[in-house]
Amino acid sequence: MGATPSLTSRLLLLAAAAPFLLGSVGTRTNFDERVLAAHNRERDQMAVPALNWDNQLASDAAGWARHLSRSGRFEHSPDTTDGEPQGENIWGGTPGYYVPESMVALWVAEKKNYKPGIFPATSRSGRVEDVSHYTQLVWRRTRKVGCAVNADGAEEILVCRYSTAGNVLGQRPL
Repeated sequence: MGATPSLTSRLLLLAAAAPFLLGSVGTRTNFDERVLAAHNRERDQMAVPALNWDNQLASDAAGWARHLSRSGRFEHSPDTTDGEPQGENIWGGTPGYYVPESMVALWVAEKKNYKPGIFPATSRSGRVEDVSHYTQLVWRRTRKVGCAVNADGAEEILVCRYSTAGNVLGQRPL
């Protein structure tokens, strides 16, 4: 028998789904604003300054989302030596099925594995990959985000890019 979702999880899901259940919002209506708000709700919960939307980060994210969707690959973009490094979260799922709030909620769900500490020793499981989307999302020094979604292939891909990049070895996320 599976675990029952917590009351908080059920309320968050209901709050995210309510506009769609009432028929007032399409799955992609105000995408940028909604994905930014989903980030900032969690950052507010952790007393971290809100992120601002950045069109250049969104453009960079769009290029990588398009590449992943068309290639059928699911991997982080390679690090480059030119320019300021960008943090990155990626998500994949059934095209047209998920709303932006649900996509970001999967990264936020990693919070259950998070423990305060020096990165990468921030995971209760000892596996940094169990918290690295979450730590990037709430990284205190990060101030800007830009995201894009693409469904040119069999899977819909969301990419969010962050500046200043998080998940820096030897630093505290919060």
